[in-house]
Amino acid sequence: MKSSFKLDHDTIRRIQIKPGSQFHFKKMDTSWVRYDELRETLEEKKEAKLLLRENTLKLSQSQELLYATGTRAVLIVLQGMDAAGKDGTIKHVMSGSNPQGCHVQSFKEPSQEELRHNFLWRFGPYLPPKGHIGIFNRSYYEEVLAVKVHPEWLDRQRIGKEKQTEKLWTGRYEDINAYEHHLTRNGIVVLKFFLHISKTEQKRRLLERLQDQSKLWKFSPSDLSERAYWDEYTSAYEEAISATSSKWAPWYIIPADHKWAARALIADVIVSSIMDLKLRNPEPTPEVRRHLNEFKRKLEKQ
Repeated sequence: MKSSFKLDHDTIRRIQIKPGSQFHFKKMDTSWVRYDELRETLEEKKEAKLLLRENTLKLSQSQELLYATGTRAVLIVLQGMDAAGKDGTIKHVMSGSNPQGCHVQSFKEPSQEELRHNFLWRFGPYLPPKGHIGIFNRSYYEEVLAVKVHPEWLDRQRIGKEKQTEKLWTGRYEDINAYEHHLTRNGIVVLKFFLHISKTEQKRRLLERLQDQSKLWKFSPSDLSERAYWDEYTSAYEEAISATSSKWAPWYIIPADHKWAARALIADVIVSSIMDLKLRNPEPTPEVRRHLNEFKRKLEKQ
């Protein structure tokens, strides 16, 4: 049975931030309740899960084609507040992908060696090669998010106080845009997702981690301390997304209060983006074509 729960172009348009526009979270919902075509019902939850399964299969097929052609790559950037569902999204959306052609990289606090270089330096080695899918669980965007919320961290990057001005952040937005433009011109499709949850839902998920022994390992004291900076992070995200949603690497704001809906939507965007590349299986070499029947006969005799 195929799902009737489909994400039309209008829905995709509503979650994609138009380049050059000013983005505000207040205009974006954290659930589907304002989307007439996707009202939150049990039936639609089942439909969304079915759509996710369908897209998981399509993603597996698309990934195989991506790998076979070896001409393009896909970089998926996942950002969001703590407990937004980044790990679960990777687990469920990429469940059908071939590990040989997919790499997930989580970025933590930079090392002393990484701090000696420019803020984009440490991400280069983890970019996906052609034919592969790469996933950044948090990314270089932390350098205009967490670092902006905690400007004292700039001291560790050996940036003098006289340079810690608004021009620093404007420059970093420009660097990120140029970096992503460089990636896309060299065959990498950049897909950027912000998992948008409400502060109430984050509280529920953090409490769930504390109350469930099987999820306790996920909780970190920093989850609570960073929650105190919710408004500061909101402001930093609004500015960063407004400045870096480009025609070559747009941002998608994913309503993430309901994990099942978020995963279905992200999977749909990834599959659609790969299919839009219109990749075709490579043709066999003239040598193989000339001797195809001969190869078959030899194998059949064995």
